[in-house]
Amino acid sequence: MTSTIAPAPQVIRLGETWQRPAPTWLAGARANAPAEVQTLWQALEEVEDPEYPISVVDMGLIYNIRLQDGTAAVDLTFTSMGCPCMEFILDDIRQRLLQEPAVQDVVLQIVWEPVWTRKQLTEKAIQQLKTWGVSV
Repeated sequence: MTSTIAPAPQVIRLGETWQRPAPTWLAGARANAPAEVQTLWQALEEVEDPEYPISVVDMGLIYNIRLQDGTAAVDLTFTSMGCPCMEFILDDIRQRLLQEPAVQDVVLQIVWEPVWTRKQLTEKAIQQLKTWGVSV
């Protein structure tokens, strides 16, 4: 049996803000992916969030991609549970991945844990948002 040790509690003082840290596995999901999955990550860089013209990858919405027997399985999240663009994003992801020769089917799994935070934005996304006057 594996035991896990809870992290030490953080003290937030009056006037300070707390940001949930991005999970450590998030950056590794893409970096450790095989070449054929890297191609799928690159394909999803072409799928933009309808609200801001920033890719779903740069927004940090894609948590993981797997490819097995022609089926691309994508774990993704949204900036909020009430995101009005969910269906658009899901359709765009599915359509783009089906353009890849290695993909015959797409399974999209929406996950809410870990919760999306602005820490999941890439540097590219942060710079784009700043040019539009959006504070990040």
